[in-house]
Amino acid sequence: MAMDVVDYEIKGAEMQFVEVELDPGEAAIGEAGSMMFMDAGISMDTVFGDGSANQGGFFGKLLGAGKRLVTGESLFTTIYTNQAHGKQRVAFAAPYPGKILPMDLRQLGGTLICQKDAFLCAARGVSLGIAIQQRLSTGFFGGEGFIMQKLDGDGLAFVHAGGTVVRRSLQPGQTLLVDTGCVVAYTPNVSFEIQYVGKIKTALFGGEGLFLAKMTGPGEVWLQSLPFSRLASRVFAAAPQRGGSREEGSVLGGFATGGLLGGLLGGDDE
Repeated sequence: MAMDVVDYEIKGAEMQFVEVELDPGEAAIGEAGSMMFMDAGISMDTVFGDGSANQGGFFGKLLGAGKRLVTGESLFTTIYTNQAHGKQRVAFAAPYPGKILPMDLRQLGGTLICQKDAFLCAARGVSLGIAIQQRLSTGFFGGEGFIMQKLDGDGLAFVHAGGTVVRRSLQPGQTLLVDTGCVVAYTPNVSFEIQYVGKIKTALFGGEGLFLAKMTGPGEVWLQSLPFSRLASRVFAAAPQRGGSREEGSVLGGFATGGLLGGLLGGDDE
């Protein structure tokens, strides 16, 4: 199936969204819950699996849905098709602060491997699969980098990354050591391995974990400064542990607002 060639515009700074322009008959596929708005001439159709044309029959669709389930995504994908006679637009929003990256799969050799929660939307015809690392050490210690998404096709796909994104072009034999959560995407000719940090003291007290991702060129690598797992752990650590009634600031302020008002309105202090 030929890929739809779509026009797009990425808007915003920290909380971005991508606005995709569809010609009559063109369509885009979006991750469940990512749609922000769409013109009235666009129809929505939720399908089982990834919505690609190579899922022939029930078992093909079941296999596509199973791949998405392994990567932690929804079993269903939504297809947005322009049913009008003129151009129509549909927008997809990023789930947390970061950047939306347009990936032209044709220029990247037809395949891109990305974090399992990075995919946002794509032109119709892009196939969503899984990429499981083959090395045993990566399977045991790879964490977020063990099971990743694989995007196949020759059209546009959009992935989302947290914080600031940097693209590194690795030469043959060039190696880059990265925190496993900071890897957004890479081309399939990049070698992905897991490497122990090397020192017990660093592993226990360095705060970076026991293992790093060792990426060896040639190929392209995209890195993010703020993985969602790191953001979530910081939010959880800073969250009040007593249902929002944690006292902060001065003694008087803590007693007046956190104790008295929290007890009257919260109803969770006996």
